[in-house]
Amino acid sequence: MKLDIVHDLQSIYRKIVDSTSRPGLISDLRKEAALVEDEETKGCTASLLLLALTLFDQEVTFKVFSAQADTVSKTINQLTYAKPTETVQADYLLILKDAAKGSLEEAIIHAKSGTLKNPHTSATIIVEVDSVTNGEALMLTGPGIQTTKPVYLDIKENWIESRQEKNKEYPLGIDLMFIDETHQLVSLPRTTQITRNGVMVEWDM
Repeated sequence: MKLDIVHDLQSIYRKIVDSTSRPGLISDLRKEAALVEDEETKGCTASLLLLALTLFDQEVTFKVFSAQADTVSKTINQLTYAKPTETVQADYLLILKDAAKGSLEEAIIHAKSGTLKNPHTSATIIVEVDSVTNGEALMLTGPGIQTTKPVYLDIKENWIESRQEKNKEYPLGIDLMFIDETHQLVSLPRTTQITRNGVMVEWDM
């Protein structure tokens, strides 16, 4: 692996923080992804592997939704020492592009949402999508957004309503990250509200 474990992963972490603090911001991981050799990914994309290398460690648990879930889980475990587990216990849920239809909605419904005392113990869902620059047009509002922010996500899943239900009891809820085939990253934290087709999809806070 040509990746500099200190310098490059710090760069990726800063991009993750930027995307999370400014929902709708597209962060470009192409430079770092180019440093990952194809034979090292073993069933997952370079950018997904980069996110795992940056965010996972031996204290983290995760669940992979994929036709190659066993292979991907083994790769991530070997590289990060994070432990695969069941959906309801996982700190991170990884929805790969070859996951069965309905996997994202299933992950949202069953993901842990934290507790009032420890809302940070909730899950983060990382989703591989075709594009974060084309697809359904969504308008974002909330913390980190000055007025409104458009985002385009090419996802063939029924996920927005499930996310709304999951996040209705703030600060409980889940955070979402989307990574596309060109290694572009978009984050949607639980505090972000979504307008879809001119209708606000929101919850009481």
